[in-house]
Amino acid sequence: MPKYDYLIVGAGLFGAVFAHEAVKNGRKCLVIDRRPHIGGNVYTEEIEGINVHRYGAHIFHTSNKEVWDYVNSFVEFNRYTNSPVARYKDELYNLPFNMNTFHALWGVRTPEEAREKIEEQKREALEEMKAAGVTEPRNLREQAITLAGRDIYEKLVEGYTEKQWGKRASELPAFIIKRLPVRFTYDNNYFNDKYQGIPEGGYTCIIEKMLEGSEVKLSADFFNDRETWENMADKIVFTGMLDEYYGYRFGELEYRSLRFETEVLDTDNYQGNAVVNYTEYEIPYTRIIEHKHFEFGTQEKTVITREYPAKWKKGDEPYYPMNDEKNNALFAKYRELADAEEKVIFGGRLAEYKYYDMHQVVARALEVVRNELKH
Repeated sequence: MPKYDYLIVGAGLFGAVFAHEAVKNGRKCLVIDRRPHIGGNVYTEEIEGINVHRYGAHIFHTSNKEVWDYVNSFVEFNRYTNSPVARYKDELYNLPFNMNTFHALWGVRTPEEAREKIEEQKREALEEMKAAGVTEPRNLREQAITLAGRDIYEKLVEGYTEKQWGKRASELPAFIIKRLPVRFTYDNNYFNDKYQGIPEGGYTCIIEKMLEGSEVKLSADFFNDRETWENMADKIVFTGMLDEYYGYRFGELEYRSLRFETEVLDTDNYQGNAVVNYTEYEIPYTRIIEHKHFEFGTQEKTVITREYPAKWKKGDEPYYPMNDEKNNALFAKYRELADAEEKVIFGGRLAEYKYYDMHQVVARALEVVRNELKH
């Protein structure tokens, strides 16, 4: 006889929210994860008294008050505002693209001057394309230049994007960049959302509280003893890769991966900001994260992480789904199998082959678990 109501495969944010709500409603849950820790990619670990984001910067932001109140019910969030800096060679620019950025690029001071400069460069790009007999952007390079002009593209978009995707911009499809938001204010807040912050004490403590009342087994790979795990619960909540669940029967879905180099430095302040993006192609990492600034740390030492984009192969950690036409068509085949399952609930970034921000994961998990418990 099954011992649990739900076996939850994956102790990340989706699985933890599902487990919390299920336990709260009297269900018995077993949560397993192949990693030796809970939290998935939002896992934070303490080094030199600093909460280090092990798998890259995670800044919580949302305009959904229900989601904001929900995460704050587990731990208090601070007032951190994401204001990254872009470094191109020896030049520094504020992100997102705003009046501070435009002043540094062109010396303009008013929104009208900035608009004129951008529109002038967009017109030049369109005229060049027209002269070459091109009526619509054929690739990411042409798309970005027609959206924001040559200067913004060459200094702040091109190299970073090519590193991120592992291809030259002229080889990437235009649809990857649908818009390049520019703001004609002197405001360095990267997100437009109403609520934003970092949990005091890191993300791991949120997951710990969400998993209270559930049984948790770590370093436990579902696929190493699949039949045993499947027989332990009435239903399975699966948050891993959908193609892996079905034994890659239609082929592998593609991802981009990341590699991290973390270093403790004997200084109290390395770069003066939590996130600095390196936008030139020749520097192999896309950004350096200085973790203490997420929580306004005053420790004597600091911890930095260099983030390198990487080509994904089976066995690597998948981060970004490659949602191009080919992969979306392949995912649709797997989705058809998943929709026919009666005992398995699929959810989260990997199972749904969709890039989610954290607030979207929480909202989606709440929607799925409430629908499940209602029935």
